[in-house]
Amino acid sequence: MHRIALVAALLLLPISVNAQWLDFRTPGIPRTADGKPNLSAPAPRTADGKPDLSGMWAAEPNPFRFDLIQDLKDEKVFRPAAEAIFQERLTNFRRDDPVTNCLPMGPSEILSATYRIMQSPDVIALLFESFTGRYRQIYTDDRKLPDDPNPAWLGYSVGRWDGDTLIVESTGFNDRTWLDRAGHPHSEKLRVTERFRRIDFGHMQFQITYDDVEVLSQPVTRSLTMNYVADNDMLESVCNENGNPDVHHLVGVERVPAPVSSAVLEKYTGKYVFSGGSRVVMGFVGINQNVSLVNDRLYINALPMIPDSETKFESTGANAEFILDGNGKVTRLVLRQTEGEATYLPQR
Repeated sequence: MHRIALVAALLLLPISVNAQWLDFRTPGIPRTADGKPNLSAPAPRTADGKPDLSGMWAAEPNPFRFDLIQDLKDEKVFRPAAEAIFQERLTNFRRDDPVTNCLPMGPSEILSATYRIMQSPDVIALLFESFTGRYRQIYTDDRKLPDDPNPAWLGYSVGRWDGDTLIVESTGFNDRTWLDRAGHPHSEKLRVTERFRRIDFGHMQFQITYDDVEVLSQPVTRSLTMNYVADNDMLESVCNENGNPDVHHLVGVERVPAPVSSAVLEKYTGKYVFSGGSRVVMGFVGINQNVSLVNDRLYINALPMIPDSETKFESTGANAEFILDGNGKVTRLVLRQTEGEATYLPQR
């Protein structure tokens, strides 16, 4: 088995420029007696009685932005041709990742990005804190989705209210983006359904469902909480690597995985929980890590781990190292990216 070593893909991330109003108090929001934002206050409403979703929001830490599939058995939801594409992307360590190449992330961007909602009766706009200044328009004026749309990076969206829940249907995506950063594909037949429900001032329940008859044998749904970002501002981000010929050299070198016995691999299996270190890394790969052994191959969640040695492994998410005590027992798992390292403790 061959593997491709990731050389510098994470170095091609967008560069943020300092915003000017990071300490400016958000006007017009409820506050506690000590002046802090009252995130448990009732959710506001618009003049026509609809929930007002306006404001700046960010997803709670979640691993779905990187890998939509967190349990290896759920990988079976992808049809064989789509799974083959995914496995190829694992092998070359996501060389063609749209984000690495300064292209839009696609329909999964909302699971990771900070964004601002601007709401009017006929259209709701989502402005993303991303390196190409992207935005989405969700039309709420009773129009229908286009029958034969020109494929777009973020598709076309219409919304309707079901009580206090905004339901958004999106179609018309091109197939150049991925469902996640790990490399799961989608086709131009992808249909995305989102549900936004603001439960109080500072928290919004969000659910997203991906349905693609060419790629998925059944829809995939993920749910999480969005949190209001008060007294802060969005950062300008710029990606200047698009068109750089050096991008095309990110193919690495071939290596042969180190031989490690199944007995050694078996002692690494189990659940690990974040205990400290880089929250950027944790936000990328998740709070919990499940390590399993299938057919003599070690997996972290649903991604294969390729051994450099008996304790050090590569995956497409982060380099991993198992730290052992004098008796050979695992004391912690360390995941490393260019942004730093995060420590996870085994749950016995």
